[in-house]
Amino acid sequence: MKINLGYKDRTVRFVIGIILIAMVPAGHAWGLIGIVPILTATFAFCPAYTLFGINTSDDKCCGKCKDDKQEK
Repeated sequence: MKINLGYKDRTVRFVIGIILIAMVPAGHAWGLIGIVPILTATFAFCPAYTLFGINTSDDKCCGKCKDDKQEK
């Protein structure tokens, strides 16, 4: 798995997941879906982003910077 979630994206997902899970005791069983954003935030990987070619990761190196460092 390659990381495709950035810091801000992971933070937002985690907070939303906690809010959804907090709704479970109030009788909202659909709040269990909050597990999904927490897991994606934890692993910094979103399968849907892979399907759509989205990458919000801070590490968006195209490979050229690695070549530049090797030349020096």
